[in-house]
Amino acid sequence: MPPVLAIDVGAGTQDILLYDPAREPENCAKLVLPARTRIVANQIQAATAGGRAVHLAGTLMGGGASTDAAKAHLDAGLPLSATVDAARTLHNDPVRVAAMGVEIRDEPPPGAEVVVAGDVDLAALRNALAPFGLELPTVVAVAVQDHGYRPGSGNNEVRFDYLQGLLAGGGDLARMVYSEPPEGMTRMAALRRSIPGVTLMDTGAAAVLGALGDPVVARAAAADGAILVNVGNMHTFATLVRGRRLYGLFEHHTGGMTIELIAELVGKLRAGDLDVAGFRAAFDGHGAALDPAYAEAGPFEFVAVTGPNRKLARPLGYHEAAPYGDMMLAGSWGLVAGVRLLRGVGSPTAP
Repeated sequence: MPPVLAIDVGAGTQDILLYDPAREPENCAKLVLPARTRIVANQIQAATAGGRAVHLAGTLMGGGASTDAAKAHLDAGLPLSATVDAARTLHNDPVRVAAMGVEIRDEPPPGAEVVVAGDVDLAALRNALAPFGLELPTVVAVAVQDHGYRPGSGNNEVRFDYLQGLLAGGGDLARMVYSEPPEGMTRMAALRRSIPGVTLMDTGAAAVLGALGDPVVARAAAADGAILVNVGNMHTFATLVRGRRLYGLFEHHTGGMTIELIAELVGKLRAGDLDVAGFRAAFDGHGAALDPAYAEAGPFEFVAVTGPNRKLARPLGYHEAAPYGDMMLAGSWGLVAGVRLLRGVGSPTAP
């Protein structure tokens, strides 16, 4: 197993692990930094405050803070231009981006401040680590939350189809790891173009694999199955896992979560009582999926929670997963496990 640079890209942070198989997992270098969407948003906001035009270069990346900052810049009456690829951060349809008032062009207008979009900045990371004598591994794995794009379909519909697809073909956990992105997953595709050979995962899936690095979680998942809940900054992703197999899942917007709703949805997932067809309408979520074989796989009594907003579930008494002693690196450890699965050199529970 080679060294791996694992970057779990969230809405608030990018959680970075330099996995070195020659070191104890706890001694590997790690960083929790602001997510690129927040860095780009800060750069746009500074230009807005200074009354300067902005040109977006780089590649498609996650929205959220960066998209909000771009719209606020336009609302302030200031010029915003973008390359075709970077413009897709605002919307995958360039015609709709142009209708917002964005000028689509290859080169920045004279005097415009250039802001480089992209979910990962390897050059900045390389420069930051150099004074500490650290070099970036050549094997890179990245997780992003990708809504995807399909002409004529809403982003949430594409996301729902993707989630359903995770259970196809027996739900093997290895299906959550990609050397080539699934069709329509535009953020993953942008990363594949900018980082040749990158291993890709969804952030929720990476958190699931990472949680299995906690020995308490691993034992429960191997025995009677486990419910794994990742309460992220923007999305909550929960799964039924036994052994190497996924039996069910749901995804919900964290902003709408309460302790009561977490308990309700976890209970419905355990009982196989989720309204898969009506989940999005009933719970403002991206979707849910259940394998018909879940009833024979359970009882899924054990529940583990991870993620930066896990405190929402703390009163419920769920086990707080911390693979190798660090909850914030759960997704990053999941990426390392994903590289092992993709290469056929280990299990989801081994570093």
